[in-house]
Amino acid sequence: MSRIEGYGRIDRSRHVTVTVDGAAYTGHPGDSLASVLLAHDARPANTGVKLGRPRGIGASWTEDPTGLVQVEEPFPEPMLLATTLEATDGLVARGVNGQGRLSEIPDLARYDRLHTHGDVLVIGAGPAGLVAARTAARRGEDVVLVDDRPTAGGTLTGTETIDGRPSLEVVDEIVAELRASPNVTHLQRTTAFGHYDDGFVLALERRTSHTDDGGLARRSRQRVHRIRAGRIVVAAGAVERPIVLEDNDRPGIMLAASARDFLHRYGVLAGREVVVFTSDDAAYAAAVDLHDAGATVQVLDARPTAPAVWSRRCADRGIAVTANTHVHGTRGPDRITAALVGPERREVPCDLLLTSGGWNPTAHLFSHVGGRLAYDPSLGAFRPAAPRPGVEVIGAADGTFGLADILRRAGGAGGADDAPHADDEPRDPTAVLWRTEGDPARQFVDIQRDATVADIARAVGAGMTSVEHVKRYTTIGTAHDQGKTSGVIASGITAELLGLPVEDLGTTTFRPPYTPVAFAALAGRERGDLFDPVRTTPIHDWHVAAGAEFEDVGQWKRAGHYPHPGENMTDAVLRECAAVRTSVGIMDASTLGKIDVRGPDAAVLLDRLYTNMMSSLKVGRVRYGVMCGNDGMVFDDGTVLRLADDRFLVTTTTGNAAAVLDWMEEWLQTEWPELRVRLTSVTEQWSIVAVAGPRSRDVVGAVFADLDVSNGTFGFMTWQDTALDGVPVRVARISFSGELAFEVSVSAWYAAAVWARLLEAGRAHGITPYGTETMHVLRAEKGYPIIGQDTDGTVSPHDLGMAWAVSKKKPDFVGRRSFSRAQNQDPRRKQLVSLLPTDAATKLPEGSQIVRFADDGRLPAPPVPMLGHVTSSYHSAALDRPFALALVKGGRERIGEVVGVPVAGELVAALIGETVLVDPEGARRDG
Repeated sequence: MSRIEGYGRIDRSRHVTVTVDGAAYTGHPGDSLASVLLAHDARPANTGVKLGRPRGIGASWTEDPTGLVQVEEPFPEPMLLATTLEATDGLVARGVNGQGRLSEIPDLARYDRLHTHGDVLVIGAGPAGLVAARTAARRGEDVVLVDDRPTAGGTLTGTETIDGRPSLEVVDEIVAELRASPNVTHLQRTTAFGHYDDGFVLALERRTSHTDDGGLARRSRQRVHRIRAGRIVVAAGAVERPIVLEDNDRPGIMLAASARDFLHRYGVLAGREVVVFTSDDAAYAAAVDLHDAGATVQVLDARPTAPAVWSRRCADRGIAVTANTHVHGTRGPDRITAALVGPERREVPCDLLLTSGGWNPTAHLFSHVGGRLAYDPSLGAFRPAAPRPGVEVIGAADGTFGLADILRRAGGAGGADDAPHADDEPRDPTAVLWRTEGDPARQFVDIQRDATVADIARAVGAGMTSVEHVKRYTTIGTAHDQGKTSGVIASGITAELLGLPVEDLGTTTFRPPYTPVAFAALAGRERGDLFDPVRTTPIHDWHVAAGAEFEDVGQWKRAGHYPHPGENMTDAVLRECAAVRTSVGIMDASTLGKIDVRGPDAAVLLDRLYTNMMSSLKVGRVRYGVMCGNDGMVFDDGTVLRLADDRFLVTTTTGNAAAVLDWMEEWLQTEWPELRVRLTSVTEQWSIVAVAGPRSRDVVGAVFADLDVSNGTFGFMTWQDTALDGVPVRVARISFSGELAFEVSVSAWYAAAVWARLLEAGRAHGITPYGTETMHVLRAEKGYPIIGQDTDGTVSPHDLGMAWAVSKKKPDFVGRRSFSRAQNQDPRRKQLVSLLPTDAATKLPEGSQIVRFADDGRLPAPPVPMLGHVTSSYHSAALDRPFALALVKGGRERIGEVVGVPVAGELVAALIGETVLVDPEGARRDG
């Protein structure tokens, strides 16, 4: 065991047991999975993704490029970092080799989101962030403070002194003040992973990752906070930069600050025989602390001279410090056993090699909003350059690394005169050292991707001169860690190979998310049936009881057909079609979009949006209308009922209801705000029951005895109000089947009762419920198009044969000018026609291409010229044969022509005809 008494913030009075790769390990609350494994001198069973070389744990937090595990219990989740995964009792995980697998067990945890607003958002609860948050809170600002660690304090270890006291005591004091402040929202275990324009930040809170059951039985496991703040303060710290050397991927090689973090946070000594290789002062603190905890330590400094203050501290402890020395490689079978030092590569025994080549400010969130980075040669790092409006970067994230400077600037930035104080520490400049000499094929830049210096050299040799191109060529920086330790090093090595200053080459672009975010967290509660809300009509339960097979239309569950025992869909649809054509059928049409349009200028608005005239429609009448986009292509269609001089009811297709309302509101609010019109969706308030067929008049008349349904009184495309047992009902003569038909509209509360009354009245006539599949066949037999099926955004009303629905009197409407474009008047445009397979037996697959027919039944030589495609295809009970609708180039001029449709390797002959195949005179519809 490498657990050191007197160190760490874990609760040693309690124990947890975790299982990794089949072996059980004991830890304590507050441990990470990585610290438990290191305490037992173990590691996940990981290997490199390409080369299969063993991998260990290389850092203590999100910058670790290697320690990936797959969690099996208590929640299934692939590819999590052992360093960020909190150890809980019963946790079961296994190492993964850079590639996880999706769990076959459903994730039963809850996820949600929360909207949060504040005057200032502080990202990071290290010393800079804590001081900035406290300063803002004392000014009375609403503060949101987020930090990704379980506890505040950032990289403070407790060995530092602030205001003459241990640093963590001061941290606890500030945290207590913030928690007590009513204007502060303080969120630990919360990672700000995306920064967007106008002060918008997305942050992921891990709410139950520290509990034994993952929170499955209580609250949401993770929460996405959608934070909007007037000012963003980025205090996200910095990431230590490794030094690339030969065989630097072996287990037992770690960042120096991470080894220090494991010691002070978890009480874990990551090695007993330690070599520290550094070009920066910070690694000396790790050397001193590990020595004081019982390790044997020696320091190798790449700089010409070692820092005087740290050299004295090391000398006082007997720690050997050697300057102007490089580590060139490592030895060891499955973990490091020796470092190869100096040009002679002498072996220095060790079980832990710590590297530190300086620090890279965590500028990701600053860059997400277009913040520019500039190279600072004194740091060997890129730091924020020109400020961004509303964004302030402080502390190590801005390249300030001395604790005294961090505290002074964090407090001073807010105008505070009571900022905590720390003594200044002398700091020698960092020496920029991207790599030492060695075999480029064994010098790993991105350890997770097994990408080496040799890979970068190949990219440069292939002509890559942009670091963005090198990234994609080599995959460096594309793993879970997104290049936190490898990105800037790749820029430095690429610049060396190109002979350019690294400041001229720059870095790759930082993009959200900063750390991986589970899809489940992004989905929140919109999962399963809530992923796309399921909408059902008030008559849905009846359809279920009747054995309906449903289809999804928009978000609605619509009855597709009602199969009897032994019937397949084709049989059921043919039976339902025959019933409507010969007697009477009933359909739930409640899902149609319905928009109430009212106001003095309602008629003006509709005239501008529809291709035909609506202002001339009389009260009590109904008119079919078509809407077009600016390009003159059909956008939607439906009926318009005029309810009063200043009020209309517009119906839309089921799937387009929301889009049509949005379209109407966009024009009303942005282009014609002077119009006095109000638009209200009433789709769910009104249910519609369609009764269609030769006996429909008998059924409707029997239910609504006070309503004169005779043809002379109640003509086609009119509506009348009535009542049923005191409940208001509106009945309209509208037909989408081509038969005599009525649409009965009633408040959704009474829909099921009205449905039942109509069924009872139609029992004597053999009334048959029919669904959308039957509706599709009936309307296609009449040549009625379905928008989105017989159109594809490139079809105009004229292409559909609906020139009659385009007004020649109105001066203008949306899309009118596009009709005059030469392209829109081209007679070779695709036009809607019918297709009748000449064998009267083949049902043409929808989407099939249409070509010229050849007598020999063979396709022309490629490239085969396409004439169009099949849009709708059905078996017809009325025609006793299959038929189809299609969009064909110059289709109306081709009526009577035989074309070919490739089906299952054969060319099927089909005759082009008029779109109306049943009752072309409309006698049945008109009653």
